[in-house]
Amino acid sequence: MTRHPKSGRGRKWTVSELKAIPSEWRGDALRDGDGLVGVVRFVAGDSGPRVHFRYEYKRGGKKTWHYCGTWPAASLDAVRRARDEARGILRRGLDPNAKRDADRIEAREQVKATLVAEARRRVEDASVRELYEVWLRDGVLRKDGNAALKRSFEADVLPSVGTKPVRSVTEHDVRVVLRALVARGVNRTAVEVHRNIKQMFRWAEKRQPWRRLLQDGNPAELVEIAKIVDPDYDLSNIRSRVLNDDELRELRDRLEAMARDYEAAPDKRRALRPVEPETQAALWLCLCTLCRIGELLMTEWRHVDLEAGTWFVPKENVKGSRGKKRDHFVYLSPFALRHFRALQARTGGTRWCFPGRDATNHVDVKSVSKQIGDRQHRFKQRKALANRRNDNSLVLSNGANGEWTPHDLRRTGATMMQALGVMPDVIDRCQNHVLACSRVRRHYLTHDYADETKQAWAKLGAAIEAALARPLRLVSRSR
Repeated sequence: MTRHPKSGRGRKWTVSELKAIPSEWRGDALRDGDGLVGVVRFVAGDSGPRVHFRYEYKRGGKKTWHYCGTWPAASLDAVRRARDEARGILRRGLDPNAKRDADRIEAREQVKATLVAEARRRVEDASVRELYEVWLRDGVLRKDGNAALKRSFEADVLPSVGTKPVRSVTEHDVRVVLRALVARGVNRTAVEVHRNIKQMFRWAEKRQPWRRLLQDGNPAELVEIAKIVDPDYDLSNIRSRVLNDDELRELRDRLEAMARDYEAAPDKRRALRPVEPETQAALWLCLCTLCRIGELLMTEWRHVDLEAGTWFVPKENVKGSRGKKRDHFVYLSPFALRHFRALQARTGGTRWCFPGRDATNHVDVKSVSKQIGDRQHRFKQRKALANRRNDNSLVLSNGANGEWTPHDLRRTGATMMQALGVMPDVIDRCQNHVLACSRVRRHYLTHDYADETKQAWAKLGAAIEAALARPLRLVSRSR
């Protein structure tokens, strides 16, 4: 190079000339013709110079610059095209810099519009699973921390409709989910799933953006569950099964026979295992205390005082809606104490009366009901389940009175109390029922019925002892 960059030139700069610029030219200007001027820069770490090109023009009587690019990041051809575009804009009476700013603003607005449209599309296409996850986090909190709800949706609902957009869900989709359950013979589960789906969509109907997606209403509300479940299924789920004293004796004898047969079996690996002693204790305690099976299975030993003959049930363990649950105090009859003591001999070293496998928590509250149901397989409208008992070893009265459940023992005990002359108000308190009366009445009538309930439980325990000892029918028939 022989010419200084500030001197006039008769031709444009070439790439080879730019590469050969020495470091002494830092800050000097290179004129490329038609108003294009480059300023030389050297940056540490670079192998050569950088040239920042600008287009010089006047606007409103003032000299102005329009940036056209930096060589070598931008090629000389690209830099010159940018200069030519700026000259063309200037000829149209516009300011190239203002046009560039306007283009940037327009580009930003287009990006914003694209993002808004995408966000709107994502909302419009929000899936049932997305709704379920938000509802689970913000809209529902059940006693078990939503554990059962999660299992139900993951197993029975989401595989069918989880990926479907909320706005596209129809009553037909809900029916598909429910009919699949009924086909498996789990009508009660179908009813519960229907109730849960309705609850989720009811929550969504009141909140954006879900409300907008459910303009046609709650699809589950349009499904008549009575037309989905089996015709002979009792939708009210109001059971009336009561075990008579012959059946109580038969139950006792069957449990003992199973244990004897197992002990006498030459090969216990092949022999049918009897009902676990803890499960047997739970059955008799349900009968003699009128407790709910779930409340019993969540019991901690610190709540049982065998010396005083009492059992405290904290309201956290009581079934019922919030605000209506209350602590419950049970006076244990000699019959109940005997079974609690037998249970303590097996599980007294743990926190729980009915510990789970790892003893860090109580056993699943449905475990006893499942064990009893598995041993009455003839009443199940389903195939045999793997790794579960599928026999009829606990079918009573040859099945003439139908299936029985642990909850039926609670009803049986209450019916026996009634036959013994115990007043209904006292029976309600023994069962820890929420009494249907006015707030004023509950506020002023505060007698705790401790003596009356203690006597009632004692009478019931004695009656059960008598029923097991001889064929005395305190309950004449199963209703």
